Amino acid sequence: MATGTGPLKRVRQRQIGLRTRRRISITFKVAVAVVTAIYALIPVAFVVTAALNPLNTISAASLIPTRVTFAHFETIFSSPIYPWAKWIINSVTVAGISAVVVTVLCAMAAYAFSRFRFRGRRLGLISLVIIQLFPNMLAMVALFLLLQAVGQAMPTTIAVAGFGEIDLPRLGLNSLGGLILIYTGGALGFNTWLMKSYFDTVPYDLDESALVDGATHTQVFRMVVLPLVRPILAVIGILTFIGTYSDFLIARVMLSSPENYTVAVGMSLFISGQFTQRWGVFAAAAIISALPIVIMFLVLQRQLIGGLAQGGVKG
Repeated sequence: MATGTGPLKRVRQRQIGLRTRRRISITFKVAVAVVTAIYALIPVAFVVTAALNPLNTISAASLIPTRVTFAHFETIFSSPIYPWAKWIINSVTVAGISAVVVTVLCAMAAYAFSRFRFRGRRLGLISLVIIQLFPNMLAMVALFLLLQAVGQAMPTTIAVAGFGEIDLPRLGLNSLGGLILIYTGGALGFNTWLMKSYFDTVPYDLDESALVDGATHTQVFRMVVLPLVRPILAVIGILTFIGTYSDFLIARVMLSSPENYTVAVGMSLFISGQFTQRWGVFAAAAIISALPIVIMFLVLQRQLIGGLAQGGVKG
């Protein structure tokens, strides 16, 4: 009996030790997660406090407001001087179109780089990486001049039989179309490389099986490959949307009319010039302006997490 209880006792002690270490590990991870969440939410809490503070300042704001007012939110929607709702629509339009165009073009380019072998393929991939080493700020003057030339060269109307003159979207300076051109061109390089790495994880045997069954490369791309790479498509779309939606510098340089401003450029007017002290209105606008990004995250969070996780393991 003594010889039988000894090993059993050691097994139980080992199990208790494993449970203890597991509990300590879980407790440590939860504590780190809570501290990280608090650290990330403190700035958000101060923004909410500034939006609800009737003093309209951030210097005297506290984490828990003593008085609460919603006048700053009412000012955003009732001000006849600043078309804040128009700025939101402009930002969502520019970011949405840019995200869709970038995702579609990057998917086609990544499929070509991943599946086909052609002269200049390696040079093209290396060029994409080298170009992305230089930020867009270095090309600001060139982008301004190119957009100015595009606006002068592109026609503004087209004659259609039976319909007369039809206005075309403007693609020059001070236009949302021109801004979309810049954002689309600037996001293609790195995103194409990232998506190409993900396309390489899809077995080529699936393509060969579809080709043997009589499918074309277009059908293979659309019906076989795209359903398998939906996570990375969601990642590229979300990252492009966020990057263009929150951009300030390029939009500030290329746009000059308040009715064409994006939300980032328009919000700067609340804290510049004679409205320097309107931090409450600025904070209220920042909270509402973040809603489109939050909604997109909630809708595509499963694809986003899957794309980042699988891309990190496979890519």
